[in-house]
Amino acid sequence: MKKFTPEAFNELILFRRSVFPKDYTGEKVDDAIIKQLLENANWAPTHKLTEPWRFMVFTGEGLKKLVDFQSECYKQVTQANHSFDEGRYQGLKTKPFDSSHIIAVGMKRDEKKSLPEWEEIGAVFCAIENIYLTATAYGIGCYLSTGGITNFEEAKPFFGLGKEDKLLGFIHVGIPKTTPSPGRRKPIDEKVKWITA
Repeated sequence: MKKFTPEAFNELILFRRSVFPKDYTGEKVDDAIIKQLLENANWAPTHKLTEPWRFMVFTGEGLKKLVDFQSECYKQVTQANHSFDEGRYQGLKTKPFDSSHIIAVGMKRDEKKSLPEWEEIGAVFCAIENIYLTATAYGIGCYLSTGGITNFEEAKPFFGLGKEDKLLGFIHVGIPKTTPSPGRRKPIDEKVKWITA
């Protein structure tokens, strides 16, 4: 089995961060790096090899298509249920342009339903973590947004998702303006109980 340097791997995990799109420079990330993010996502663990992750990448003029769809979808759904917020609507129309690429993330349900839904969702989030770690290795920023239209049933067809599938969020990618701040975690000993006898 190939051996990796534990120190380098541990450091990669330690430096993984969410970098908000407002903290991107506006420079474009090379498409080849985006393809590598997705290739590494494709190697996430998947029970029974269902490979439930689905991705749709928006960049360049494609960002405008995403902006137009999500802002109008948000407006229609929230006006119908009386929860429309003008600030959120304007954010959906402008904030995506801070990112070089936006990757819509979906979970495609196994047609046989051979696994519980939560296992399929878990596999997709493992794929998302692979994307985050790859972004860290390349020195680019990454941020998973689960707001906006993520939970709208009406949004799913636009992303090629069916009734049994889930839209899980949007990964924003860009070049960070500065080095992300150090992370914070409470000690692991507070969250672990060892049973030795």
